[in-house]
Amino acid sequence: MEHRIVGPGPYRATKLWNETVELFRTKMPLRKHRCRFKSYERCFTAAEAVDWLHELLRRSQNFGPEVTRKQTVQLLKKFLKNHVIEDIKGKWGQEDFEDNRHLYRFPPSSPLRPYPKRPPYQKDVIKFPEWNDPPPGTSQENIPVRPVVMNSEMWYKRHSIAIGEVPACRLVHRRQLTEANVEEIWKTMTLSYLQKILGLDSLEEVLDVKLVNSKFIIHNVYSVSKQGVVILDDKSKELPHWVLSAMKCLANWPNCSDLKQPMYLGFEKDVFKTIADYYGHLKEPLLTFHLFDAFVNVLGLLQKEEMAIEAFQICCLLLPPENRRKLQLLMRMMARICLNKEMPPLCDGFGTRTLMVQTFSHCILCSKDEVDLDDLLAARLVTFLMDNYQEILKVPLALQTSIEERVAHLRRVQIKYPGADMDITLSAPSFCRQISPEEFEYQRAYGSQEPLAALLEEVITDAKLSSKEKKKKLKQFQKSYPEVYQERFPTPESEALLFPEKPKAKPQLLMWALKNPFQPFQRTRSFRM
Repeated sequence: MEHRIVGPGPYRATKLWNETVELFRTKMPLRKHRCRFKSYERCFTAAEAVDWLHELLRRSQNFGPEVTRKQTVQLLKKFLKNHVIEDIKGKWGQEDFEDNRHLYRFPPSSPLRPYPKRPPYQKDVIKFPEWNDPPPGTSQENIPVRPVVMNSEMWYKRHSIAIGEVPACRLVHRRQLTEANVEEIWKTMTLSYLQKILGLDSLEEVLDVKLVNSKFIIHNVYSVSKQGVVILDDKSKELPHWVLSAMKCLANWPNCSDLKQPMYLGFEKDVFKTIADYYGHLKEPLLTFHLFDAFVNVLGLLQKEEMAIEAFQICCLLLPPENRRKLQLLMRMMARICLNKEMPPLCDGFGTRTLMVQTFSHCILCSKDEVDLDDLLAARLVTFLMDNYQEILKVPLALQTSIEERVAHLRRVQIKYPGADMDITLSAPSFCRQISPEEFEYQRAYGSQEPLAALLEEVITDAKLSSKEKKKKLKQFQKSYPEVYQERFPTPESEALLFPEKPKAKPQLLMWALKNPFQPFQRTRSFRM
């Protein structure tokens, strides 16, 4: 009885449904049962199905040990409605399954859920905006392109480093980054990080990128309190004062003697019910409908806890600020209640932790369309959020630093060397034209040879250079462009002609020594006394 781990990818909820149905149909024990003096082969009781399926879900790493028996009964009701099972008389289509001794069986065929058909997509490569990109909405068609015509002087400027000279540079200030440019950078880099963590070729199947608001991301990063909770600009979207007071009461539950508000038996249960009613009547879950698939896909990374936390951090940055703030306050309250040993029981028959998950999972994550496993998936997500809410609801520092460095880089000035930019004045602009493969190969092979050959000739014929300087430049040129140099000087003799050897001057004789070459040695007068 093994449940395969379903990782991130398109239609993960459908894959989990099909995986669970297939395991249930193939592994569920079947035997003979008697009901009202009649025997039925290959069937099972409702209680047996609940026992077996509950154990399967709890052992599955896709759902976890937090799955309750009540959730298992709800899933079997959906199995009955979708004709995964039928009662012993062949009835199905209603959610009237109960945890009792009623007999059920598998129908002859139970088709798995088909995957939605969507148009094929190309591999999504998110392009980061550059400083010189045209403003959004401008067309790139029919823009005249000036051909770069390089003469020997420009090639000399461009390749002057290779021959030993560094020309003076100038600073070019980049185009001013607008607020829209910065917002687009935040959006594209955030989505790129999420796509990389999920290991997907495209986010198209799990997220509608058009619905991602870059202003929400920036607000969730910078408009926060010292405790890391989002600060809203529009105070009308805040939690009602009475709800916030009730949440603070339970989150900071002290000894009874320290409470300032009036106390009565069951007071804490009424306060909790007030909070649950408010969150239960929200028009949209806190994680929003359009991000449902994204969060479900992150659940496929729970085996790699650090990656899952990082992915949840990025997904939570995509939330509207008011949703993120409500989620932060709710998760903090839930975690504190679960850790508070002095908190009286808030519900009979349920532990505090199970009660928190069952009460708030649906208002945190659910699908706009009916998804048969959304209750189990929501409970799995809320459980993980409760255990790691402090890390998940923090701003991912690595992402923030990366984006800020990117924006700062685009705002820096650029160094330009003479000849590196196309500042050539032309009579009229021309357009790009298509050339043949043969012409392309010829231009690739010889297009850069002619300017380099002209540059070499200029160095050779430059009368202002001394022989020593000219030899030095030629040696550097030969090292940088050996093919061009070899074509100009194919043999050592041709290179030697450029610097002809001067006739060596004969050493002059010491004339003073040859004036009287054969004079006899004359003895000098002794200085002895």
